[in-house]
Amino acid sequence: MKIIEGGVTQAKGFFATCTAAGIKYKDRQDMALLYSEVPCKAAGTYTTNIVKAAPVLWDKDLTDHAPYTQAVVINAGIANACTGEEGYRYCKETAEVASKALNIPEHSVLVASTGVIGKQLPIDKITAGIQAMAPSLGAATEDGHKAARAIMTTDTCPKEIAVEVTLGGKPVVIGGMCKGSGMIHPNMCTMLSFITTDAAISKELLQEALSEDVKDTYNMISVDGDTSTNDTVLLMANGMAGNAEITEKNEDYAKFLEALNYVNTSLSKKIAGDGEGATALFEVKIVGAETKEQAVTLSKSVITSSLTKAAIFGHDANWGRILCAMGYSGAQFDPNKVDLYFESKAGKLQIIENGVALDYSEEEATKILSEPEVTAIADIKMGDATATAWGCDLTYDYVKINADYRS
Repeated sequence: MKIIEGGVTQAKGFFATCTAAGIKYKDRQDMALLYSEVPCKAAGTYTTNIVKAAPVLWDKDLTDHAPYTQAVVINAGIANACTGEEGYRYCKETAEVASKALNIPEHSVLVASTGVIGKQLPIDKITAGIQAMAPSLGAATEDGHKAARAIMTTDTCPKEIAVEVTLGGKPVVIGGMCKGSGMIHPNMCTMLSFITTDAAISKELLQEALSEDVKDTYNMISVDGDTSTNDTVLLMANGMAGNAEITEKNEDYAKFLEALNYVNTSLSKKIAGDGEGATALFEVKIVGAETKEQAVTLSKSVITSSLTKAAIFGHDANWGRILCAMGYSGAQFDPNKVDLYFESKAGKLQIIENGVALDYSEEEATKILSEPEVTAIADIKMGDATATAWGCDLTYDYVKINADYRS
């Protein structure tokens, strides 16, 4: 597997574009269109929030029941959530307009929205945006990059990744783009992620691969503890790489899983590191756990601790907050056996051993915690299971951003 430049347009047959539809933002592109020149197998995973946005309901129905998909229409600024029958009707109308503009069936058009909850979409601007985008679809790296920028809300940067892997002797590409910065919490997060691949793989294995992989990627990130109404991950495979179709869990399937995991892990970390107002990506590794479930519970508890996140912002090795968060997680462990380390590009330092602080240098700890990517490693000495979760620091700017988000 090798990392290549670009995102969703790197796989064969995929095109993207964007436009400034004026949905909420007045000075930037706010709509994107993703299209495959041939029909795709599609898989999806969605928010666990009981309050689900209209696009989530629309897409889930299509990924569950439609014979294939071929396009995704995405808008930023308005979430089309808590909008009732009218909001769902706008999903259908969006698909109808895209169907005519692209000459593909209505059932092959997925939709996705992100932004303010409770407002109705300006459907005239959405339809005009589709008609403007359809003629401008392109397969260049820059086309994918522009689409990644257009789907941002409070994100500070576009998020893309692409890799190439050999399956059945054929080069296969998996590329992706996502958005997410706030209202991010497992399981699934206001995150939208779109993964494209030219691999030939059965729909059943495609869905299984995605459903399993989100457990260790998107479901292991948190910015602020709020699970969105719009969380969506869509994976489209058009088979244009020409590899023998993967229909069983063989060596090619394992390679596909590895590449997919790399893409999703990379995008997940980009979301966590770009949390609203964040200055650092905060990674928590639990090692020596008795079970995977125990490790997951402990790591998630630490990355969602507001006090720990604030300490990371202050570059303060306040390890007691980490041990405290582990203690109220609900997972059982012996605090008198825990070893804790801080690590970054500036070095690695053991902070506690068997639950007791060591005589470490506060100056060195601060130096390690001042890097833009910081890791806490907790060894609980109960077994061989591990888990990694990703979050970010909690800053003054998080409150500023969310205090006036609607205005």
